[in-house]
Amino acid sequence: MAAFDRTDSSVPSHHGVVLITGGSKGLGRALAEAFAARGASLVLCARDEATLREAAGACRSRGAAVVPLAGDVADDAFRRRLAGEAGRAFGRIDLLINNASTLGPTPLPPLLQASPEALHRAYEVNLVAPLRLVTQTLPWLGRSAGPTVVNVTSDAALGGYPGWGVYGASKAALELASRTLAGELAGLQPPVAVCWVDPGDMDTEMHRAAEPDADPASWPTPERVVPFFLWLADQPYDAVNGRRFEVRRWLEERGA
Repeated sequence: MAAFDRTDSSVPSHHGVVLITGGSKGLGRALAEAFAARGASLVLCARDEATLREAAGACRSRGAAVVPLAGDVADDAFRRRLAGEAGRAFGRIDLLINNASTLGPTPLPPLLQASPEALHRAYEVNLVAPLRLVTQTLPWLGRSAGPTVVNVTSDAALGGYPGWGVYGASKAALELASRTLAGELAGLQPPVAVCWVDPGDMDTEMHRAAEPDADPASWPTPERVVPFFLWLADQPYDAVNGRRFEVRRWLEERGA
């Protein structure tokens, strides 16, 4: 695909500037490299500066302009800086992917044994941070012709799996918040599409920490689910807004 030209209205605008939280490894890095290859400009954040710098370099090698910022999405000052740097660098944000998440304590404890600190941290990272980042990037999303927010969720939000209560409860809250935002942001001009995506099992550092006795070879790599996100970025507002997507089902429907 040709590099995105901000003066070319024939190219969907959300290929232009993509902000990805948790963009240094796992799904976030796979998405960053894929969007870089499509000609997007990128804003990436992660807590570890070294891995973030490596991811940014990989994306630049694909020709992308990249703004990497190391910090914690649970920190409001960092989120404000992230939004501001994105706007100053590129003038708008077309696609915001709230991918950064925390699993909580490992080994995974029964929900009633989870500490208040663990619950607080999970909700700060998995719920509050995505919501606040939408608020803080809204001025720049409003400069896009077709702004989209994608919140990464999990089947743990629906499953009630023993041990996954801290993570699952925070993701369930994110899903309800996403559904609410989809309605509330529909009246903006341009309207901001909001959807939430369950990428399914993947071989990531987080999944290995959650299930240390499992065989990671049985899990798909993050690259396996990337085609869905590229497809999603091409969809019109009405096909995206207010929807929950399961990547596994999408792949099965296409025989992939």
